[in-house]
Order: sequence, then C-alpha cells, then structure tokens
Amino acid sequence: MTDRFGRKIEYMRVSITDRCDLRCRYCMPEGCEKVPMSHILSYEEILRICRAAAELGISRIKITGGEPFVRLGCTDLIRMIKSVEGISEVTVTTNGQTLERYIDELRNIRVDGINISLDTLNAERFAYITGRGALDKTLRGIRAAVDSGIKTKINFIPQKGFNEDEIEDIAEIAFKEGIDVRFIEMMPVGAADADTGISNTDILQRLKERWPDLEPDESVHGNGPAVYYKRPGIKGGIGLISAMHGKFCEYCNRVRLTSQGQLKPCLCYDTQTDLVPFLAGTDAELKKALRDAIVEKPAAHCFGEAVNSDNDHTEHRLMSQLGG
Repeated sequence: MTDRFGRKIEYMRVSITDRCDLRCRYCMPEGCEKVPMSHILSYEEILRICRAAAELGISRIKITGGEPFVRLGCTDLIRMIKSVEGISEVTVTTNGQTLERYIDELRNIRVDGINISLDTLNAERFAYITGRGALDKTLRGIRAAVDSGIKTKINFIPQKGFNEDEIEDIAEIAFKEGIDVRFIEMMPVGAADADTGISNTDILQRLKERWPDLEPDESVHGNGPAVYYKRPGIKGGIGLISAMHGKFCEYCNRVRLTSQGQLKPCLCYDTQTDLVPFLAGTDAELKKALRDAIVEKPAAHCFGEAVNSDNDHTEHRLMSQLGG
C-alpha cells in the first residue's frame, strides 16, 4: 500500500524482544529497564500482525530485537513468517554472538539474509563497546553465515575517537569475503550521541583514497536506504546509510513493529499506533489500524534539525526498545 505521500510501504521491521545478551553503549547500556515479558507480543500475535500486514502489501520482514536469538523459539517464528502468503522475504539482524549455533536452522528455513553488527575488530574495544561480548563469537558467526551461502551483510557504526581508525579494515572484509559492509551514521535515538558519529561523506572520501576504483553500484542489494559502491570485477559492496547527512525519507518504504505491539511509522518521532487493543478484535479492525498508521507516516524525520513545535524530536526510548 502507499502512504499519503505516495510512497510504497512494503517493508516492516519486527522486534520480537527488547532483551539482548550485550550492553552496547549506544543501544542498550547497563542499567536500562526491561519490559516485563507479559507486555511482549506472543509469537501468535506477531504472526497475526504479519498476516494482516501482508494483506495490505507488506512483503518483506526484518526480524530484530534487542537480540532476536535470545528469545526461545526465534527460528520457529521465522519459519512461520516465511510461510505467510504475500511475504516474499524474511531477514534477520543479529549481534552474531550465538549465530553459529543457529546457522543450520536458518539455512534449512531458507532465511533470505542475515545482517550482523560489528563495530570493531579489536577484542578489547569490542568488550568495551558491547559491555560483555566476545569478538571471537561474532567473528565465528560471520564465518558461519558466509559459509552457509545465506546473503550476509555487516553493519558498522563509525564513531569518533573509538573505531574511526578501523574504517578501511572493516571495509576490506567486503572484498575479502564477497559480502556487503554497510557504514551507518549514528542517529540521536535513545542513548546514542549523534555528535560522536562520522559523516558518510568523509567515509566515502577515505575509502576512495584506499580504493580509487570504487564506483557507484546501481544494483539492488536489499530493502533499506543504503547507497552502494563496488570495485570492478571484485565481489562485495560498500553500503552507506546516511540518515544524518543524506536524507532518504523521500524513498522510505518501512514501518517498525516494537516488541510491545506498537507500530512506528518513523524512528525519529515519539508517535505510534498501539495494535494490542485491535488484537482483541477482528482481522478487519486490525488491518484498518495498520492501514491508518501507515497512511499517516510522516514526510521526513528531523534528525539534525533545530527542534521546534513543528518537528519536535521526542523519541527517547532506547534503540533496543524500538527495533532499530
């Protein structure tokens, strides 16, 4: 279906939990409050919402968290969503800590893609930024994903004074492994401080200095807003998601379902439609609530703009609570 600005909305990010086995400082820092499990959607409720969304034209689902694999039965839910009529693609985002354990199931389910967060190749830095993680576990998860043949992407958030010296090393993984590496600008959501982020304009300049043959890649790499670059004759791509310095709202095709059942049309604003009351009603009522929320999707986010009464950025929940 389309929103009031004529954008085709076909992609829904589905958060199945606000729990995570890591405590990344910009996403889910130590001491953050967790939602009682009684307030989290059941798999049956998530599946019902996905079916209703598919009937409205949502064809692509991204399973997120928190960390989706900390919720028991995550792969069973993925399998069920894959079978929903109208859903053509189901992918998952993970920190990779337990991915090696689930990779065979994901391959058997024929999951369409795996995005893995990796903000450093330094073990000490990894432990610092994640609070409790082990770099070798995520690297083994990446290795397992690549070897499985499942489409694999790495998500990297460059941060001043922390990992900016690793930009080229992370990018090189794309060409060594023949996969996509995406550089995502830090957004001012929850505990994240956008001032620590690095512009993708600067990132691209650095990468072109390292690889002068980098050229724009017009082929479709996925559902998101990344702009891709490639090297002639070499597998693997570099994606740039420039939320702060390259506004892509005109082409935004997504909505987000939080683990508590709120449909968020835009990550920036503290506006959402609570779908839980409609789960007690008919499928027609649920579909109408979904449709109404999608139609009212804002024209654009206001990240980086001066706050005023017209564009007040009021979303203060942690990224782990929103599904990213």
